[in-house]
Amino acid sequence: MSRSQANFRTLDLNLLRVFDTLMAEGSLTRAASRLAMTQPAASHALRRLHDALGETLFERGARGMQPTARAQALWPQVRAALAGLQQALAPQDFDPVADPVNFRLAMVDATAVLLMPHLIATVERSGAAVNFRVLPLTTRDPRALLARGDADLAVGHFPDAITGLVAEGDTATLRHQQLYESRYVCVMRRGHPLAGRPLDLDAYCAAQHLLVSFSGRPHGFVDQALLALGRRRRIVLTVNQFYTAGQVVAGSDLLTVLPVSFLGATGVPDELLTCELPFSLQPIQVAMLWHMRLDAVPAQAWLRQQVAQAPGPQ
Repeated sequence: MSRSQANFRTLDLNLLRVFDTLMAEGSLTRAASRLAMTQPAASHALRRLHDALGETLFERGARGMQPTARAQALWPQVRAALAGLQQALAPQDFDPVADPVNFRLAMVDATAVLLMPHLIATVERSGAAVNFRVLPLTTRDPRALLARGDADLAVGHFPDAITGLVAEGDTATLRHQQLYESRYVCVMRRGHPLAGRPLDLDAYCAAQHLLVSFSGRPHGFVDQALLALGRRRRIVLTVNQFYTAGQVVAGSDLLTVLPVSFLGATGVPDELLTCELPFSLQPIQVAMLWHMRLDAVPAQAWLRQQVAQAPGPQ
Protein backbone atom coordinates (compact mmCIF):
# COMPACT_ATOMS: atom_id res chain seq x y z
CA MET A 1 0.00 0.00 0.00
CA SER A 2 1.40 3.40 -0.99
CA ARG A 3 1.82 6.21 1.52
CA SER A 4 -0.83 8.28 -0.28
CA GLN A 5 -3.35 5.43 0.00
CA ALA A 6 -2.60 5.01 3.71
CA ASN A 7 -2.96 8.76 4.28
CA PHE A 8 -6.35 8.80 2.56
CA ARG A 9 -7.66 5.81 4.52
CA THR A 10 -6.87 7.53 7.82
CA LEU A 11 -7.74 11.08 6.74
CA ASP A 12 -10.43 12.86 8.75
CA LEU A 13 -12.67 14.28 6.00
CA ASN A 14 -13.71 17.12 8.31
CA LEU A 15 -10.23 18.52 7.71
CA LEU A 16 -11.17 19.04 4.06
CA ARG A 17 -14.06 21.27 5.16
CA VAL A 18 -11.60 23.39 7.12
CA PHE A 19 -9.31 23.56 4.09
CA ASP A 20 -12.17 24.51 1.75
CA THR A 21 -13.51 27.19 4.08
CA LEU A 22 -10.08 28.71 4.66
CA MET A 23 -9.47 28.87 0.93
CA ALA A 24 -12.85 30.54 0.40
CA GLU A 25 -12.53 33.03 3.26
CA GLY A 26 -8.84 33.83 2.95
CA SER A 27 -8.63 34.25 6.73
CA LEU A 28 -8.26 31.70 9.52
CA THR A 29 -10.36 33.87 11.84
CA ARG A 30 -13.23 34.15 9.37
CA ALA A 31 -13.01 30.46 8.47
CA ALA A 32 -13.20 29.46 12.15
CA SER A 33 -16.21 31.72 12.68
CA ARG A 34 -18.01 30.28 9.65
CA LEU A 35 -17.36 26.72 10.89
CA ALA A 36 -18.42 27.60 14.47
CA MET A 37 -14.94 26.67 15.71
CA THR A 38 -12.42 28.49 17.84
CA GLN A 39 -9.40 29.83 16.01
CA PRO A 40 -7.01 27.50 17.89
CA ALA A 41 -9.20 24.53 16.90
CA ALA A 42 -9.12 25.59 13.26
CA SER A 43 -5.35 26.07 13.43
CA HIS A 44 -4.97 22.61 14.98
CA ALA A 45 -7.12 21.08 12.21
CA LEU A 46 -4.90 22.74 9.63
CA ARG A 47 -1.79 21.27 11.24
CA ARG A 48 -3.42 17.83 11.23
CA LEU A 49 -4.17 18.20 7.53
CA HIS A 50 -0.58 19.21 6.82
CA ASP A 51 0.63 16.15 8.75
CA ALA A 52 -1.80 13.82 7.01
CA LEU A 53 -0.78 14.99 3.53
CA GLY A 54 2.89 15.30 4.34
CA GLU A 55 3.09 18.75 2.78
CA THR A 56 2.34 22.35 3.66
CA LEU A 57 -0.78 23.90 2.15
CA PHE A 58 -0.60 27.32 3.83
CA GLU A 59 2.26 29.55 4.85
CA ARG A 60 2.20 32.62 7.07
CA GLY A 61 2.81 35.86 5.21
CA ALA A 62 2.34 39.59 5.62
CA ARG A 63 -1.35 39.17 4.76
CA GLY A 64 -1.97 36.16 6.99
CA MET A 65 -2.26 32.55 5.84
CA GLN A 66 -1.30 32.28 2.17
CA PRO A 67 -2.12 29.14 0.15
CA THR A 68 0.74 27.37 -1.58
CA ALA A 69 0.67 26.42 -5.24
CA ARG A 70 -0.29 22.89 -4.16
CA ALA A 71 -3.27 24.25 -2.22
CA GLN A 72 -4.41 26.28 -5.23
CA ALA A 73 -4.24 23.20 -7.44
CA LEU A 74 -6.00 20.97 -4.91
CA TRP A 75 -8.86 23.33 -4.00
CA PRO A 76 -11.10 22.91 -7.10
CA GLN A 77 -11.00 19.12 -6.69
CA VAL A 78 -11.77 19.27 -2.96
CA ARG A 79 -14.60 21.73 -3.46
CA ALA A 80 -16.11 19.61 -6.25
CA ALA A 81 -15.90 16.49 -4.07
CA LEU A 82 -17.57 18.20 -1.11
CA ALA A 83 -20.29 19.60 -3.36
CA GLY A 84 -20.90 16.15 -4.83
CA LEU A 85 -21.22 14.65 -1.36
CA GLN A 86 -23.62 17.38 -0.28
CA GLN A 87 -25.68 16.81 -3.42
CA ALA A 88 -25.84 13.05 -2.77
CA LEU A 89 -27.11 13.60 0.76
CA ALA A 90 -29.56 16.39 -0.12
CA PRO A 91 -33.22 15.80 -1.02
CA GLN A 92 -33.66 15.05 -4.70
CA ASP A 93 -36.66 17.31 -5.25
CA PHE A 94 -37.20 21.04 -4.90
CA ASP A 95 -40.29 23.00 -3.97
CA PRO A 96 -39.53 26.69 -4.54
CA VAL A 97 -42.39 27.70 -2.24
CA ALA A 98 -41.41 25.46 0.67
CA ASP A 99 -37.60 25.25 0.31
CA PRO A 100 -35.69 28.50 1.02
CA VAL A 101 -32.61 28.82 -1.19
CA ASN A 102 -30.11 31.63 -1.72
CA PHE A 103 -28.93 31.94 -5.32
CA ARG A 104 -25.76 33.82 -6.32
CA LEU A 105 -25.70 35.19 -9.88
CA ALA A 106 -22.67 36.94 -11.36
CA MET A 107 -23.47 39.50 -14.06
CA VAL A 108 -22.89 43.09 -15.11
CA ASP A 109 -25.41 45.83 -14.41
CA ALA A 110 -26.96 45.82 -17.88
CA THR A 111 -27.63 42.07 -17.80
CA ALA A 112 -29.18 42.42 -14.34
CA VAL A 113 -31.47 45.19 -15.62
CA LEU A 114 -32.87 42.79 -18.23
CA LEU A 115 -32.98 39.61 -16.13
CA MET A 116 -33.77 40.50 -12.53
CA PRO A 117 -37.25 42.03 -13.08
CA HIS A 118 -38.33 38.72 -14.62
CA LEU A 119 -36.90 36.66 -11.74
CA ILE A 120 -38.47 38.90 -9.10
CA ALA A 121 -41.82 38.78 -10.92
CA THR A 122 -41.58 34.99 -10.87
CA VAL A 123 -40.94 34.99 -7.12
CA GLU A 124 -43.81 37.38 -6.39
CA ARG A 125 -46.23 35.52 -8.65
CA SER A 126 -45.43 32.05 -7.29
CA GLY A 127 -44.64 32.90 -3.67
CA ALA A 128 -41.24 31.21 -4.03
CA ALA A 129 -39.06 31.29 -0.90
CA VAL A 130 -35.89 31.92 -2.87
CA ASN A 131 -33.51 34.86 -2.55
CA PHE A 132 -31.12 36.27 -5.15
CA ARG A 133 -27.75 37.91 -4.70
CA VAL A 134 -26.26 39.64 -7.75
CA LEU A 135 -22.46 39.58 -7.64
CA PRO A 136 -20.33 42.08 -9.60
CA LEU A 137 -18.66 40.63 -12.66
CA THR A 138 -15.26 42.11 -13.46
CA THR A 139 -14.20 39.72 -16.21
CA ARG A 140 -15.46 38.20 -19.45
CA ASP A 141 -14.11 34.83 -18.34
CA PRO A 142 -15.92 33.61 -15.20
CA ARG A 143 -14.54 30.07 -15.28
CA ALA A 144 -12.37 30.51 -12.19
CA LEU A 145 -15.25 32.15 -10.32
CA LEU A 146 -17.53 29.19 -11.01
CA ALA A 147 -14.82 26.58 -10.36
CA ARG A 148 -14.23 28.04 -6.90
CA GLY A 149 -17.96 27.93 -6.19
CA ASP A 150 -18.15 31.69 -5.58
CA ALA A 151 -21.25 31.93 -7.78
CA ASP A 152 -23.96 29.49 -8.84
CA LEU A 153 -24.47 30.99 -12.28
CA ALA A 154 -22.74 33.55 -14.48
CA VAL A 155 -24.78 35.35 -17.14
CA GLY A 156 -23.20 37.48 -19.83
CA HIS A 157 -21.04 37.63 -22.96
CA PHE A 158 -18.17 35.15 -22.45
CA PRO A 159 -16.60 34.44 -25.88
CA ASP A 160 -13.21 33.24 -24.63
CA ALA A 161 -14.71 31.03 -21.94
CA ILE A 162 -17.19 29.35 -24.27
CA THR A 163 -14.55 28.84 -26.96
CA GLY A 164 -12.40 27.14 -24.32
CA LEU A 165 -15.27 24.93 -23.15
CA VAL A 166 -16.08 23.84 -26.70
CA ALA A 167 -12.42 22.97 -27.24
CA GLU A 168 -12.36 20.89 -24.04
CA GLY A 169 -15.33 18.84 -25.23
CA ASP A 170 -16.45 16.10 -22.85
CA THR A 171 -13.68 16.92 -20.38
CA ALA A 172 -15.07 20.40 -19.65
CA THR A 173 -16.22 20.92 -16.06
CA LEU A 174 -18.48 23.85 -16.95
CA ARG A 175 -21.74 23.90 -18.86
CA HIS A 176 -23.20 26.73 -20.95
CA GLN A 177 -26.47 27.66 -22.65
CA GLN A 178 -27.04 30.55 -25.02
CA LEU A 179 -29.85 32.92 -24.05
CA TYR A 180 -30.03 35.61 -26.73
CA GLU A 181 -28.02 37.58 -29.28
CA SER A 182 -27.53 41.32 -29.70
CA ARG A 183 -25.36 43.62 -31.81
CA TYR A 184 -23.05 46.53 -31.06
CA VAL A 185 -23.88 50.11 -32.06
CA CYS A 186 -22.26 53.50 -31.67
CA VAL A 187 -24.04 55.61 -29.04
CA MET A 188 -24.04 59.41 -28.77
CA ARG A 189 -26.18 62.16 -27.26
CA ARG A 190 -29.03 63.78 -29.15
CA GLY A 191 -27.67 66.93 -30.72
CA HIS A 192 -24.16 65.51 -31.08
CA PRO A 193 -22.23 67.12 -33.99
CA LEU A 194 -22.08 63.69 -35.68
CA ALA A 195 -25.81 62.97 -35.28
CA GLY A 196 -28.14 62.77 -38.24
CA ARG A 197 -25.66 61.52 -40.85
CA PRO A 198 -23.86 58.26 -41.59
CA LEU A 199 -20.79 57.78 -39.42
CA ASP A 200 -17.59 57.17 -41.39
CA LEU A 201 -14.33 55.78 -40.07
CA ASP A 202 -12.44 59.09 -40.19
CA ALA A 203 -15.10 60.91 -38.16
CA TYR A 204 -15.31 58.05 -35.68
CA CYS A 205 -11.56 57.98 -35.05
CA ALA A 206 -11.35 61.78 -34.81
CA ALA A 207 -13.99 61.86 -32.04
CA GLN A 208 -13.33 61.34 -28.34
CA HIS A 209 -14.53 58.13 -26.74
CA LEU A 210 -15.76 56.39 -23.59
CA LEU A 211 -14.86 52.74 -23.03
CA VAL A 212 -16.89 50.32 -20.91
CA SER A 213 -14.42 47.83 -19.45
CA PHE A 214 -15.40 45.47 -16.62
CA SER A 215 -11.75 44.76 -15.80
CA GLY A 216 -10.60 48.37 -16.10
CA ARG A 217 -8.22 47.61 -18.97
CA PRO A 218 -7.54 50.68 -21.15
CA HIS A 219 -8.37 48.99 -24.46
CA GLY A 220 -11.14 46.69 -25.67
CA PHE A 221 -12.44 44.74 -28.65
CA VAL A 222 -13.25 47.97 -30.54
CA ASP A 223 -9.60 48.99 -30.31
CA GLN A 224 -8.57 45.56 -31.57
CA ALA A 225 -10.88 45.99 -34.58
CA LEU A 226 -9.47 49.45 -35.27
CA LEU A 227 -5.90 48.19 -34.94
CA ALA A 228 -6.61 45.60 -37.63
CA LEU A 229 -7.57 48.52 -39.88
CA GLY A 230 -4.47 50.48 -38.95
CA ARG A 231 -6.50 53.03 -36.98
CA ARG A 232 -6.74 54.23 -33.37
CA ARG A 233 -9.13 56.27 -31.22
CA ARG A 234 -8.66 58.46 -28.15
CA ILE A 235 -10.34 57.07 -25.03
CA VAL A 236 -11.00 59.95 -22.65
CA LEU A 237 -12.83 57.92 -20.00
CA THR A 238 -12.99 54.24 -19.00
CA VAL A 239 -15.85 53.06 -16.74
CA ASN A 240 -17.13 49.65 -15.63
CA GLN A 241 -20.90 50.19 -15.79
CA PHE A 242 -23.30 50.77 -18.66
CA TYR A 243 -25.36 53.10 -16.47
CA THR A 244 -22.38 55.38 -15.90
CA ALA A 245 -21.54 55.26 -19.60
CA GLY A 246 -25.03 56.39 -20.57
CA GLN A 247 -25.09 59.23 -18.06
CA VAL A 248 -21.74 60.60 -19.25
CA VAL A 249 -22.45 60.23 -22.98
CA ALA A 250 -25.86 61.90 -22.62
CA GLY A 251 -24.19 65.01 -21.25
CA SER A 252 -21.04 65.19 -23.39
CA ASP A 253 -19.67 64.75 -26.91
CA LEU A 254 -18.05 61.41 -26.10
CA LEU A 255 -19.00 58.38 -28.21
CA THR A 256 -19.32 54.89 -26.81
CA VAL A 257 -20.09 51.41 -28.14
CA LEU A 258 -22.81 49.37 -26.45
CA PRO A 259 -24.95 46.33 -27.24
CA VAL A 260 -28.20 47.80 -28.57
CA SER A 261 -30.13 45.63 -26.10
CA PHE A 262 -28.38 47.32 -23.17
CA LEU A 263 -29.49 50.88 -23.90
CA GLY A 264 -32.19 50.60 -21.25
CA ALA A 265 -29.51 50.00 -18.63
CA THR A 266 -28.14 53.51 -19.17
CA GLY A 267 -31.17 55.05 -17.47
CA VAL A 268 -31.43 57.66 -20.24
CA PRO A 269 -32.24 55.80 -23.47
CA ASP A 270 -34.44 58.64 -24.74
CA GLU A 271 -31.50 61.04 -24.53
CA LEU A 272 -29.28 58.85 -26.69
CA LEU A 273 -29.00 58.13 -30.38
CA THR A 274 -27.54 55.05 -32.02
CA CYS A 275 -25.93 54.56 -35.40
CA GLU A 276 -24.17 51.77 -37.23
CA LEU A 277 -20.45 51.41 -36.66
CA PRO A 278 -18.14 52.07 -39.63
CA PHE A 279 -16.40 48.71 -39.07
CA SER A 280 -17.50 45.16 -38.30
CA LEU A 281 -17.84 43.58 -34.86
CA GLN A 282 -19.02 40.10 -34.01
CA PRO A 283 -22.52 40.01 -32.47
CA ILE A 284 -22.77 39.65 -28.71
CA GLN A 285 -23.88 36.21 -27.50
CA VAL A 286 -25.36 36.31 -24.01
CA ALA A 287 -25.17 32.93 -22.27
CA MET A 288 -25.34 31.40 -18.82
CA LEU A 289 -22.49 29.28 -17.43
CA TRP A 290 -22.45 26.95 -14.44
CA HIS A 291 -20.29 24.20 -12.96
CA MET A 292 -21.14 20.60 -13.75
CA ARG A 293 -21.40 19.77 -10.03
CA LEU A 294 -24.65 21.77 -10.04
CA ASP A 295 -26.13 19.91 -13.01
CA ALA A 296 -28.35 17.59 -11.00
CA VAL A 297 -29.12 19.89 -8.06
CA PRO A 298 -32.91 20.42 -8.32
CA ALA A 299 -32.86 23.99 -7.00
CA GLN A 300 -30.14 24.93 -9.48
CA ALA A 301 -32.06 23.32 -12.36
CA TRP A 302 -35.09 25.43 -11.35
CA LEU A 303 -32.94 28.59 -11.39
CA ARG A 304 -31.55 27.85 -14.85
CA GLN A 305 -35.06 27.17 -16.14
CA GLN A 306 -36.26 30.57 -14.90
CA VAL A 307 -33.27 32.33 -16.48
CA ALA A 308 -33.79 30.52 -19.79
CA GLN A 309 -37.46 31.53 -19.81
CA ALA A 310 -36.73 35.23 -19.28
CA PRO A 311 -37.74 37.29 -22.31
CA GLY A 312 -34.89 38.55 -24.42
CA PRO A 313 -34.35 42.23 -25.24
CA GLN A 314 -37.04 43.91 -27.25
